[in-house]
Formats: sequence, structure tokens, C-alpha cells
Amino acid sequence: MSLTSNQLPSEEEILKQRAALDKAKQLVAEKKAKLGRDLTCCVTTFGCQMNSRDSEKLLGILKEAGYRIIDSEDADLVVYNTCTVRDNANQRVYGRLGHLHSMKKKNPQKQIALCGCMMQEPSVIEIIRQKYSFVDLVFGTHNIYKFAELLCHLLTPHKGMLIDLWDETTQIVEELPVERKYSFKSGVNIMFGCNNFCSYCIVPYVRGRERSRSSEEILDEIKALVADGVVEVMLLGQNVNSYGKNLKEDITFARLLQKIEAIEGLKRIRFMTSHPKDLSDELIEVMKNSSKICRHLHLPVQSGSTRILEKMNRRYTRESYLELVKRLKNSIPDLSLTTDIIVGFPGETYEDVQDTINMVREVGYDNAFTFIYSKRTGTPAATMENQVSEEDVKKHFDMVLQVVQETARKQVSKFTGQVAEVLVEDVNEHDPALVSGRMSNNLLVHFPGDKALIGQLVNVKLVENKGFYYIGEQV
Repeated sequence: MSLTSNQLPSEEEILKQRAALDKAKQLVAEKKAKLGRDLTCCVTTFGCQMNSRDSEKLLGILKEAGYRIIDSEDADLVVYNTCTVRDNANQRVYGRLGHLHSMKKKNPQKQIALCGCMMQEPSVIEIIRQKYSFVDLVFGTHNIYKFAELLCHLLTPHKGMLIDLWDETTQIVEELPVERKYSFKSGVNIMFGCNNFCSYCIVPYVRGRERSRSSEEILDEIKALVADGVVEVMLLGQNVNSYGKNLKEDITFARLLQKIEAIEGLKRIRFMTSHPKDLSDELIEVMKNSSKICRHLHLPVQSGSTRILEKMNRRYTRESYLELVKRLKNSIPDLSLTTDIIVGFPGETYEDVQDTINMVREVGYDNAFTFIYSKRTGTPAATMENQVSEEDVKKHFDMVLQVVQETARKQVSKFTGQVAEVLVEDVNEHDPALVSGRMSNNLLVHFPGDKALIGQLVNVKLVENKGFYYIGEQV
């Protein structure tokens, strides 16, 4: 098991990993010549946008090394980039590993790698060692930039599983190949880790403490993306509102946004996730006056009960959250608000659930991602008394979900008949005569068109509301 003491300065690390990538290219070429065919790879992503961005890095290295990327797990190398926010994410990975084991029995040359947040949990590693010993490589969130080096290990004769995990890191290494899913939009990591320690959340333990990238690095990356055809960026961090706090330079997230807005050719700026306790009036003012920041804010509330929020260690109250929403809506009337809600937190009562339902109605969310509380070993909430029964959780969840859906339909329907600018993302997967894209407020729109429109910003009349999306027509 590797330790953080092995870290090099980022410039030296980049050179080291580029040298490893050159070696990987040579090893892939030799293996392709021996087999008389391409080597194939498949990367499957579980979890959040940050995991998706990490998978683009993995794919960039694999492609440059000479692998052919496919969507099938019949590939020579299968990589699972895992999530551990909820237990069902872990169970999905274990289930998929069982399927891969059957495939590997038929093809012993097949290789399997596991990475991501789930791999940072010691209890998971013990399960992998004992029950899934056929896995070839395990690495975590802190050393993902070492993938070229780890790939060389996979491509040379070896026995057993390599486990390369770090407990923490201060290192940020971003200047390596990336294979973007979309040519016209991209995620951009502005910071890593989290310092909030919400009592239910495993993220600070698996992603480490907050580490912000310098504004210069971020701006250089976005300028390069724009030069490569990107018109929309999504700024990523566990809590973007606390960006810059660990940097020597005097910068806030609001000031970073202003610098990004000045980049010529960039059309849209999105960001997530925002913690309510850190959302400043400075940020509200910047969003209000911006022509590029999208009119959408994801602002997780988790619960509408101050009592439960305190147990969650969220560090705001029902009243302060509602006051923040009021300031946002007064300054930015066309702002779309979405949120996360947890139902069934330890000690939650029917009255607390009613507080959450009333919060949904009072705020008027355009959408809410509603989850049943998932006990995560190692978090304070896992050992709290008064764990809610499954029967009550399901009943309360259904109550909240019904109100969320009613509220969202009402919020979304108000755009009927309006004309909106839509960034076209793809041909509709259900009807090839339609294309699909998103408005500034993140609402999905389907309308007649062809693949030539992909990546373009077009004006679309919103003709028919379908609950959570629109059917439109280009104008």
C-alpha cells in the first residue's frame, strides 16, 4: 500500500506520469502485435460529476496508451470508477463484479480495475481481498493521476492484485490526457475534498480535505477548452462556495467566476455543488450581473427541520436557508433552484417530514433529488440512536416525493409558450427525428432537428410541457 510520503512536486509528477504513459504505449503496441488485434477497454462510472470527470481522465490515458474504447464489458480491460455515497452504490458494484468473474473464468486474460470513492473504505478493501481476489488493480481517489504508472503494471507479467491506496494527499495533478464525452462542454475541477463533515456523509473521509486549484491553472484549462470548441463549462467541487480558502492568493469563488466570465468564446458557466452556509452575497451579486452564468443553482437542503439539520451538522437553520432563498430570488427572479433531500435520518419524526414538505412548497423547487438515508460506516450518524424503521421511511419518502413532483411540475409548466436558448447535446435516444438539449436553467428540451445542431445554441419555442421536460420547435 502506497503512502502520501511518496508524492513528488506536481511538475516532477507530470514528467514521471508522461514517461509512464510512453512506456504503456510501447507495452500496448507489443501486446497488440502479439494478439494480432486491438486491445479494448471499458470504463464504467458510478456516482457524481466529479467521478465522471475522473473517468474522462482514465479514458484519456487509455486512449493515448493505444487502447480502443468500447461500451461493452467484453473489453480486455474493465475499469469501475466507484461511488460510496449510498450503500446501494456499493451493492451495485459487488453485483457487477460477480458478472465480471464469470467472464474472467472464460477469458483469464481479461483484466479488472477498481477505483474511486468506494475503494477508500478499509472495510470495502477487506471484502475485495476476500471475495473478489480475481480483481487485478485497486486504487483510490487521491492517486488517480498515477493511472499511467499503474497501467504499466497491468501490462507486464504479474501475480495477484495490486492495491495502491493513499490515506490523503495535498497533490493536484491535472495536466494529463482527457477523453471528453462531449466536444462542446466539459467539467473543470476547481477544488477537491470537503471540510464540512455532515454527520451522514462519507465524502470527507474518502475524498480528503479541501484543496483548491490556483485560479491561473483553472483559467488556462478553460481557455484551452474554449480553443478546442467548448462553449459550456461545469465548475466542479464538493463545495464550490468555499473555493480559495486554502490558497495563498486572495480569491473567492465569486471572483473566480468573474475571471472565467471574461474568457472570450465561452458562452455558459455552470457549477456545483453549493453549500448553503457558504453562499455569499458577493456570489449572488456576481450571478445577478452575469451574462454567462446559467440561471440554475443546485442548493442542497437535505431537511426542512432545524432540529434534523442540527443533527446532520449542516450548520444552517430552516429559517436561514429560507432567508438565503429569498435573497437569491429577489436578486435573480428567473433563477431555477434544485436541491437534495434525505428522508429517514436517525430520529426524524412525522413532524420533521412535514417541515421538509412545507419547505419544498415554500421554496418551489424546479426539481429535488430525494434519497432514503443510507447508513455509512464510519460516519457519526451511523451510530445515532432512533434509527427510523423501514416502514416509516418508505411512507415518509413517498409523501415527500409526491410533493416534490407536484411542485416541480407546477414550476416547470410556467415556461410554456416562451422562447429559450438551448444548447443542443445529442440526438434523442428514443426518437432520432428529435434532438435534445438544455436551457440555461438546466431544463431539458426535445425538438425536431438533426445531429448537425449538436453543440450549437439555438432558440426554441417551448410548445408542450411533459412534466419535467418540454417538446419544442426551433424558431
